[in-house]
Amino acid sequence: MASIVELLLLLLLVFAVWIGSLKAQSLAPLVADDAIFRSSDGSSCPSPDPSLYHRPVIGILTHPGDGANGRLSNATNASNIPASYVKFVESAGARVIPIIYNEPEDLIIQKLKLVNGVLFTGGWVKTGLYYDVANKIFEIVLAKNDAGDHFPLFAICLGFELLSMFISQNPDICERFYGEDRASTLQFGISETSGTLFERFPPDLLTKMSSECLAMQNHMFGISPKRLRENRALSNFFKILTTTADANNDDYISTAQAYNYPVTAFQWHPEKNAFEWGTDKIPHTEDAVRVTQHTANYFISEARKSSTRPDPVKLLSHLIYNYKPTYGGYAGKGYDEVYIFT
Repeated sequence: MASIVELLLLLLLVFAVWIGSLKAQSLAPLVADDAIFRSSDGSSCPSPDPSLYHRPVIGILTHPGDGANGRLSNATNASNIPASYVKFVESAGARVIPIIYNEPEDLIIQKLKLVNGVLFTGGWVKTGLYYDVANKIFEIVLAKNDAGDHFPLFAICLGFELLSMFISQNPDICERFYGEDRASTLQFGISETSGTLFERFPPDLLTKMSSECLAMQNHMFGISPKRLRENRALSNFFKILTTTADANNDDYISTAQAYNYPVTAFQWHPEKNAFEWGTDKIPHTEDAVRVTQHTANYFISEARKSSTRPDPVKLLSHLIYNYKPTYGGYAGKGYDEVYIFT
């Protein structure tokens, strides 16, 4: 009887030793992997690419008015940034400085030295001080790039129309189109997306963008492919990426990108799919939101290439965090939230 008990105890001991060896073997690769990823300073992550700036800041030019036809503010000096543009930029990992169009020029210049890119929003004003300031900023964007700083510009809706006017030096270059409050497809005029906005879009999403209405349009003017090709200045500056047909089946350029500068122009609104809810025409499907996110990611990936390294302390008083958005839904027009500057 005793021998049987001793045999059982011996078997249990052997089993325990075997289990222990298995645990040691299973842990060994984890320890080895941890050692592989542990750097000399004790951290466990590789350093980010030092050639890129991983704290990018984008300057967004304000537009005259309150964004709600005076329902939110009737101050004569009011200007605004719809919060959707701010969220668009922030969603891709950047911060925002508002460039208030009617503030002193030296302050605008100072702010442009603190940012890694600029965004022109949609709107309707094409004359006066706003036009002049936007034109000046565009010239500075080109000069920064010519001097070696990779400094991107995103121009959305009115922004595209303004660039067309600046480049052609023709205030009447834009044509009448019927693209108000409607979602659309984008028809690609390029066979190769490398080096363009669409470079890192998944293939399935590119296919859906040409067959499903994933781009929100809200404009009355634009540029036809024919007019762009007939204008030497415009055709030398912009490459057509996509076109879209309006309500009358007339084609306009919906996306264009500069040949020699990190300048991208949209007649459509990439920010609205994820961040605006004022009209039921805006697409909010998962694929529509993917369009917003991939577009934002591209913009900020370009901004990270900027050589500008702003002083963190000087940034603080200019960041959008110093302002509060106003809820615009009750005003019955336009934007869900808007930053108003007076």
